[in-house]
Amino acid sequence: MKVAIATDGNMVAEHFGRCSQYSLFNIADGKVISKEVIANPGHQPDFLPGYLADLGVTCVIVSGIGSRAVNLFCEKGIDVISGAGGPIEAVVNAYLGGRLQSTGETCSHDHEGHEGWGN
Repeated sequence: MKVAIATDGNMVAEHFGRCSQYSLFNIADGKVISKEVIANPGHQPDFLPGYLADLGVTCVIVSGIGSRAVNLFCEKGIDVISGAGGPIEAVVNAYLGGRLQSTGETCSHDHEGHEGWGN
């Protein structure tokens, strides 16, 4: 499985689509076997779910995300865990240990200029 965490530096980014990068963790047998960091290719309506699906991502971990994006990920068969925060290494370890649960939190800020990603 492959998990993508919206990242700014070594922390979970506050907004999925506006993060600077994504940390991709390949997981096998309950352990991280590799990590890759990729730049955010841009916050375009409806683009990121397909882009990450094409990279083999099966789960995204975020702090905040728009409800439309959550729906698009679900359509691609990608699980969304929202409401996460803190250092990405601690978050991925919590996920692997079954201690990370989604709050179901979606962004409530204005998505002007980001049509298709709003609540």
